[in-house]
Parts: sequence; C-alpha cells; structure tokens
Amino acid sequence: MATLNKSVGCVQTFGRQRIHSLLRSWGTPRSANTVRRRRFASTSIRPLMQISGFSEEQLTVRDSIFKICSNFPDEYWMEHDQQEEYPHELHAALAKDGWIGIALPEDLGGAGLGISEATMMLQTIAESGAGMNGCQSLHANVYATQPISKFATPEQRGSMLSKLISGEARTCFAVTEPNTGLDTLKLRTTAIRDGDDFVVSGQKIWITSAQIATKMVLLARTTPLEEVKKPSEGLSLFFIDFDKSKSGVELRRIKKMGGRAVDANEIFFDNYRIPASTMIGEQGQGFKLILHGMNAERCLLSGEALGLGYCALKKASEYAKERVVFGRPIGQNQGIQHPLAAAYMQLEGAKLATYHAARLYDQSAKDTSITPSAVGVAANTAKYLAAEAAFVACERSVMSMGGMGYAAEYHVERYMRDCFVPRIAPVSREMIMNFIAEKALGLPRSY
Repeated sequence: MATLNKSVGCVQTFGRQRIHSLLRSWGTPRSANTVRRRRFASTSIRPLMQISGFSEEQLTVRDSIFKICSNFPDEYWMEHDQQEEYPHELHAALAKDGWIGIALPEDLGGAGLGISEATMMLQTIAESGAGMNGCQSLHANVYATQPISKFATPEQRGSMLSKLISGEARTCFAVTEPNTGLDTLKLRTTAIRDGDDFVVSGQKIWITSAQIATKMVLLARTTPLEEVKKPSEGLSLFFIDFDKSKSGVELRRIKKMGGRAVDANEIFFDNYRIPASTMIGEQGQGFKLILHGMNAERCLLSGEALGLGYCALKKASEYAKERVVFGRPIGQNQGIQHPLAAAYMQLEGAKLATYHAARLYDQSAKDTSITPSAVGVAANTAKYLAAEAAFVACERSVMSMGGMGYAAEYHVERYMRDCFVPRIAPVSREMIMNFIAEKALGLPRSY
C-alpha cells in the first residue's frame, strides 16, 4: 500500500478531489475506523485520542501531518525553544506540500479545505511534540488570511495570497495594542489618508512572527472614535507588505515564558506609509471583517490546545508504565491513573466542542441559518474548554512524573509552559464567560 508521503501532490493539485483520490487508491473504506486501522498501522502511530467520527479529509490530514512532523523529534523542539530559534525547516516542509494554504481557495494554489481540516492540522502539529513552537510558526498564515480570502477583490486575492501559500511570504496579525488590550473597538493606531497612501502611527503588541514576516494584516483607525455613530465603525483592515527597512517602523522582541522559538513583538509605527490599495473591503468596516478571522483563530487554537494535552498525557502514560517504585509500575496506582484518566476525558469532551465549532464555521459560509453569533458562541466555548483541558492534562502529566516532569529532557515542562497561551490568547477566560453569558444566556452585557 502506497504511503501518503508518496501520494501527496503539489500545492496546485492537493485539495478535496485529491484527498478522495488518495483514499480510493487504498480501496474504499467502510468506516472511519477502517481508515484509522489501516493508516496508523502503516505509520506505526498509535493515536491517544479517539479518532472515530472524523471525515476522510480530516483523517488524511492527520496522517500526512504526523508523517511530516516525524522528521522533527522532541530534541529539535527543545533546542529551538531553548535557543529561541525560529523553526524555518517545519514551515518549509509544510509549504512544500501545500499545507500553508489548507483553508485557502484552490484557484490560488490552496487546498480549498476548511477550518475543520486546518484545526486537525494544527492539533496534529502540537500533538507531534512541536507544541506551540510548531503551531505558532504558521498559525497567523491560516486564520489571518481568512478575511482576506473572503472580502478582498479578485485582484487583491491573487497578488496577496499566492506567495503565502507557496511559502515565499509569511504574514503576521497586528490588532492588539498595549493600552486597549481586549477592548478592540478603542484601538488608537491611526491610518490617515494622504493621496494614494495611508500614513500609519501607533503601537501594536504581542505580534507573533513579526521578525520574519513579510506581510501584515493590520487593523487601524481611519475615523476618530468620537466621529463614528457606532463603536464598531471607523476601523479599517489592511493587508500590507511589511517592509521593516522602511522608515517609520520599529520592532522590539518580547521575552516570554513559552513558545520561545517563535518571536513575539512590540511594533511602533511613526508615519509609516502604506498604499491605499492594500485596504480590504470598505473603509471603516474593518472590525466586522476581522471577526471572520477571529472565530477561525479560536477554532485553531482549540486544536492546538488539544494537541498539547494529548501529547503530555501520552508522555506521562508511557513514563508511568516504565517507572517502577516499590516493586510495581507507578501507572498501576490509582493515585496516578485517576488524575490522568480524568484529564483524558476532559480532552475528549473539549475535542467534540472544538470540531463542532469548526464545522459550524465552515458550514456558515453556505448556510445562512447559521448566524455569526452561533459561530461565535461555539468557537469561544471550544477555546475555553480546550484550553482548560490542556492545562489540566499538562499539569497532571508533570506532577505524575515527579522530578522528571520538571526536567527539560522529558519535554512535558515545555508543554506546561506552552499551555498558558491558549488560556490567555487571543481572549481571556473571563471575557469568554462574559460573552457566553450575554450571547447564550441573554444576560445583560457586562463589558
């Protein structure tokens, strides 16, 4: 049976039709479980999570990404995290087979798949042992391009997205500011029209991959807040060439707790000129457009959190079977078994919420009965549950391994540091609860 490595096509041919042809080349499976048994038997991968109920596309994505990630062992990620060295090799390997454009249109060279498959891709990267270092190296290229794909003109889409899909360019997502935080509608970075350009001034913070990005999705205020009728108006969306050699921009790298291989930055703009042609959609309506990408990001981050949790539990379970104390493996003791088993069940529950949210996101593009509010409730719920489940799984894995859980060479301490990212970003647990209270329960808005 041919392996998927030999079958995966180039950027232009890999898509839904290609995936189905791959599956047909193995013989038509009767169920997802049949696909799982054949596929994972052929790659010596024993999945920790239950993978029944997923589509053929999702399972094919999972298998393919695991094979790519098998070339990047735990030691690679430990070294890159400790040295704060960007994982260029993983990005190149994923771009080579077209995975950067997994959720972008086929006519641009993308795979034409959905956020459901992209979520599986990022979960698998995290679960391989790459953690947030692997995921964050391409995270923005997947979700931040969703508003561009949906709302840009045909001319903009072609010129802006093709090089991202091929891996020639990379993007970062510049929304958050130090003085407004989660209060996005109060953003202060301004873009003032000057002839054929806009002149940008202000500050952004926690901008991932800005040191290596050549593109930027930028949200800036084009109308002063006091002059708009609604707080959601007056913000405009741009997709710009991010030229760090031009005057008017300065980057400062932020030292951080986890995911150290991928840079996070403060960015200072001072009369930084960008072409007016880089504006996406209508002037002043950028906030509405950016929401399309934010819900996608919540789904992707949920998958990344799941991957961290499952990876940590697998490490802890393997250790517990091998570590012998008082004449028996510690995994035989219920004091070890029960915390890990409970963490596993929390991950499985969060998994269902995650892929429900991703499915709703994808279906909403064709089904107008699925409202943005419904997608938002599902995506935020998934992000909350997955982040909390990952934290429990990572913490219990460290504790069950004792001193070895604290040692870098066993890797779970890295997952423990990483798992704070989905708890904090892109929105806090408390703000998610505020949102759910209002949108799902009908309670008065508290923020």
